Amino acid sequence: MKTGYALKNCQVIYGDMRKKADTNMTILINEQGLILDIGKSNDLSVPSNYETVDISGKYVMPGLINAHVHLFADGKPFSLSVREGVLNFAYHHILDTKIGRSVLKKRMKKNAITALHAGVTTMRSVGEFFYQDVQLRDEIKANEFVGPNLLVSGYFLSVTGGHGAPYLALVGDSPWEARKNVRINVKNGVDLIKICVTGGVTDAKMVGEAGRLQMTEEEVAAICKEAHKLGMLVAAHVESTEGVRIALRGGVDTIEHGAEMDEEIITLYKKNPNALKGYTALIPTLQAGYPSAKLDRSLTKVSETVKENSRLVYDSMLKGVQQAVKYDIKMGIGTDAAMPFVTHYDIWRELDHLMRQTNLNPIQLIEKVTKVNAEILGIDDLTGTIELGKQADLIVLDQNPLDNLKALADISMVMVKGNLIKAPAVKKMKEVDELLDLVW
Repeated sequence: MKTGYALKNCQVIYGDMRKKADTNMTILINEQGLILDIGKSNDLSVPSNYETVDISGKYVMPGLINAHVHLFADGKPFSLSVREGVLNFAYHHILDTKIGRSVLKKRMKKNAITALHAGVTTMRSVGEFFYQDVQLRDEIKANEFVGPNLLVSGYFLSVTGGHGAPYLALVGDSPWEARKNVRINVKNGVDLIKICVTGGVTDAKMVGEAGRLQMTEEEVAAICKEAHKLGMLVAAHVESTEGVRIALRGGVDTIEHGAEMDEEIITLYKKNPNALKGYTALIPTLQAGYPSAKLDRSLTKVSETVKENSRLVYDSMLKGVQQAVKYDIKMGIGTDAAMPFVTHYDIWRELDHLMRQTNLNPIQLIEKVTKVNAEILGIDDLTGTIELGKQADLIVLDQNPLDNLKALADISMVMVKGNLIKAPAVKKMKEVDELLDLVW
């Protein structure tokens, strides 16, 4: 049976720029895992049945929210640019077997727990195999193990020959086929719909294919109408300006990755009559493109095609990010964890990179990775800030992240829905970290 907790003598960062950090505070968390009270330690009485955890001198802030992850891999370098016959055999004879699915699910669970121990209390998983993400989410909700809050999309929706097709995607080549695929995903219990409007870097076979338009505006619109009538958000993988335009016109709710904008695009982000909330948010993933784009191939071992596509996508995505900041477009934080060189434990790198490439400061970035992400994902009534009545999704830090974002690389304690992890443990990948340290 869960106990209540009193996190005592801490410095509180609320996740909301409008509220200044407070010192010498106590946070009470009840047995249901909700924040019961917050006040000065000298003024707040702790119920006798609560466990008091004295964290004098430490900092407490909302748990991190990663709005763009995949759980099927851990960030070690890999390539999908192999012969179709090899992929087909591996998919049908290894992955899509009882043993293969079991191994995949164990890996996904391990990656989710790694993220949690690194301070990510909420993850939006945007593309997995066989609805294993749905099963994992349901096991966490059933308290079979302590894991992060999961929002899951199941399979991508793509087109014939499109990004993720045919192994990671349901394929449709008309508005009605696209609607049917939404219904299939909904039937299988997803929380959101993920679509691929353009090609992507990982499976592009030639330079320029990564951002090439693949889905039509009519197909995008059909998907959005089908999802929106259920109150379900649509996330769109897009890696070119024209792809962003088509996705926005169709009514998507988030642009994943993104690209350079023009006046029409800026206007549609801010006021999109076809989006569920009347606007579209941007979730850039600079971390996914930067290493392959900027490091020498002798270090990354990527092909020339992957390097050049990564460079094209990263450079355009960065311009889009800088425009989003300039024009006050709602922007969250995602990493594309699972992609080569993007681990589940280093979200701080994305924040640090954004700080160096824009005029955003640590306070603003902390708000984006907590409060703003929760708003974009539609879960701000549950999590994202330290407020009475919200879930106790919290992290404890030895150093102040408002002084140095790298403080987020070393988490002292994690709490998710009132479950306290007093000694989080993250097994890091030395070879990946050493390579990333060359560009961070």
